[in-house]
Amino acid sequence: MTVAIGGELEAAEVVAVAGGAPVSFGDDARARVRSARAVIDDAVAGGETIYGVTTGFGALAHTRVEPSQASTLQHGIVRSHATAVGVPLPRDEARAMLLLRAHVLALGHSGVRPEIVDLMVSMLNEDVIPAVPQQGSLGASGDLAPLANLALPLIGHGEVLSPEGGVEPAAGALGRAGLAPITLEAKEGLALVNGTQGMLAIGILATERAAMLARTADVVAAMTIEASLGTDRPFDERLQKLRPHPGQMVSASNLRRLLADSPILASHRDSHHLVQDAYSLRCAPQVHGATRDALAYACEVLRIEANSVSDNPIVLVDGGSGEVVSGGNFHGQPVAVALDAAATALVSLASISERRLYRLLDEHLSNGLPPFLVHGSGLNSGFMLVQYTAASLVSESKSLAHPPSVDSIPSSAGQEDHVSMGMTSARHAREVLANAETVIALEALGAAQALDLRAPLQPGPATRAAHAAIRERVPFFEADREFGPDIAQAVSVVRGGRLVAAAETASGPVD
Repeated sequence: MTVAIGGELEAAEVVAVAGGAPVSFGDDARARVRSARAVIDDAVAGGETIYGVTTGFGALAHTRVEPSQASTLQHGIVRSHATAVGVPLPRDEARAMLLLRAHVLALGHSGVRPEIVDLMVSMLNEDVIPAVPQQGSLGASGDLAPLANLALPLIGHGEVLSPEGGVEPAAGALGRAGLAPITLEAKEGLALVNGTQGMLAIGILATERAAMLARTADVVAAMTIEASLGTDRPFDERLQKLRPHPGQMVSASNLRRLLADSPILASHRDSHHLVQDAYSLRCAPQVHGATRDALAYACEVLRIEANSVSDNPIVLVDGGSGEVVSGGNFHGQPVAVALDAAATALVSLASISERRLYRLLDEHLSNGLPPFLVHGSGLNSGFMLVQYTAASLVSESKSLAHPPSVDSIPSSAGQEDHVSMGMTSARHAREVLANAETVIALEALGAAQALDLRAPLQPGPATRAAHAAIRERVPFFEADREFGPDIAQAVSVVRGGRLVAAAETASGPVD
């Protein structure tokens, strides 16, 4: 599909462009951009004093700059602000960032010429993607340093991501693609560097992955509940309706369908050997549901932000006239808080998963499974170190979930005296997500092994299908072997949504 900018951009469209989908800049959006540009041209011609157009930037806002120096001023801000450091964003996140910035400009309140947006769109369509180092943003005035690095290739400077890996000079890559750098005019450099598109790009791609992980967590939890000889009674709809948090209700509904018609559950339904399951089994809907609700909140914040104008100053057009107004829409606090909430919630999803895995490995808690899920334990260590790795990742994630949004360091001689640290929030949320994906993949490995050890009892249709999806990639663990390839395969299965797709063939939709 081709994604149009300048209208209402959906998260799924951002994901599509991140993966290589083409982009278009339509006539209606182009007309709005032209109208806003006319306001800037008229203001400059009339000798008006406008921040960042006829003045310096930040603490230098009171320094007058002559209109004849407009181009020099705009090139200067891009080059001087491109101070981001660290490893470049991966291609998908850099593509998303370029798309989101082009989209903001195409909304028609930034005062740039359409040619600026055209070049950004052409770069996306030719896959000439700026190399954007990940560190250096304070999150207000937005992601200044990363956005400046994103903008450098537009003026023939900086680096782009090489198709072979690594980076290369932007000028040569533009030339090979038949593109030419552009000369910036009044307001355009400032418009390229003000905004929240760095944190937003990382956040949108991470929360879309996290939504799949929340569904996968329900599938894996169902496998573990069966393998632990647990019960589905705590997921009774009548009980769940007495505390109807949306995410909890969805997760409990999933678990009821995923565990339906399970011979393993039926084998001990009338047994009185346990009064209640442990919290990690019994409270899965409450914990998974809280994560779902936090992700829903974060996704809504990111949806609003993706279609907001986070520039400064902003061009307001009313009929045939307009004005340029300074504001604070670039401040990343809404995004930072939302992504901190998402990171915290994902830690809980990983933490309860690790606890379920631990129970499968402990012969005193697993209701008859062999120690560490392997025959000949002692000679074989089995899944012992799998749980160590899960515990390590959960502990690391707890540190990463400390909310950057509660921090602030004043900058620009006190002019920018409160900042959001939103880019740090986004990067940490993405790291917590990757850790959580791995932890749940490790639980899936353990649950599959435990279900095999319950033979001749069989799991239910949905969990049997999920088990088969794992066994397509990872064989039964007969005796100690190298776990690295198994873990890599399991993470791939989880991240690709294959467990959910497999389970859905028997259970219907896993919401």
